[in-house]
Amino acid sequence: MNVPVSPADSLRAALDGLLDGLPPKVASQAVERLIANYRGRTPTDAPVLRDRSDVVAYAAYRMPATFEAVCSALEAFAETVPSWMPGSHVDVGGGTGAATWAVNAVWAGERPVTVLDWAEPALALGREIAAANPELKGAEWRRSRIGAALAIESTDLVTVSYVLGELTDADRDAVVDAAAAAAPAVVIIEPGTPGGYARVIEARARLVRAGFRVAAPCPHSAACPIVPGEDWCHFSARVSRSSLHRQVKGGSLAYEDEKFSYVAAVREPDTGEPETGESDTAGPETEPAPSRIVRKPQIRKGQVLLDLCETDPSLRRSTVTKRHGPLYRAARDADWGDAWPPAGERG
Repeated sequence: MNVPVSPADSLRAALDGLLDGLPPKVASQAVERLIANYRGRTPTDAPVLRDRSDVVAYAAYRMPATFEAVCSALEAFAETVPSWMPGSHVDVGGGTGAATWAVNAVWAGERPVTVLDWAEPALALGREIAAANPELKGAEWRRSRIGAALAIESTDLVTVSYVLGELTDADRDAVVDAAAAAAPAVVIIEPGTPGGYARVIEARARLVRAGFRVAAPCPHSAACPIVPGEDWCHFSARVSRSSLHRQVKGGSLAYEDEKFSYVAAVREPDTGEPETGESDTAGPETEPAPSRIVRKPQIRKGQVLLDLCETDPSLRRSTVTKRHGPLYRAARDADWGDAWPPAGERG
């Protein structure tokens, strides 16, 4: 009997196949160069990924972590729109396609998919890797400048993952506006750093002004209660490392934790007459979380401490003890980023 292979397993196998053909020393040197470039400022007309060796190194170094982070964000979003799945998807700045694989992992099935990126070597490798997933073989990989001139055809879902940090302020605004005009659902993911969070919050505010409501992670669309400069909202995804992946990254552990910030938003109904080229489709109905766990739960003897973002909006620490019965057991199993309380324990 054939056992179905998950997108995550297919992606890991495809990446291992790429690394098998690249000497670890060459890959490690390319990774070091990419890290140095990504820590600097690279203009959008000079892509960091220059050739195949760069792209293979990038795919080995970043694609598994990006995939898991985007999956985590999309899974939280999917929980708020349980009766919806995207019929089409555009991945802006998608490079080798990590977000495309993540969408397929969360919502299985074939759909029209377009990956837009300015680096042709990344698109070529993304197309090659996607051949390992039958549901992605029909994806279109299109070279496009990601910035003020970006044009996105009407679609159900736009993802923008790990892209905004590479853009100027004006180009960031243009990309968010183009995503909002093209789709009733937009998900933006950035690194879980103070800077990444700041970019997500700016994009979040821009989406709300464009007539969107926040579906995740926030349980509200009001201003974030976190004080800028004092803290930032981010989450964590566990990433499994293959042996080849560990060689390239110079690590010994079988896993790593990827920190990320994100916002998922859907268009409110009846937002007025759409402009030319703008989709007028309302977003899916949402069932927002009553609150969201925004820090790793602290398990103590007989109690669990949960830091929550609530609908007020406000931040609050909740102490769940054994006296709470099933809720206590749920708290012990709860994870950073989960909705709270779980669906089965809501009144």
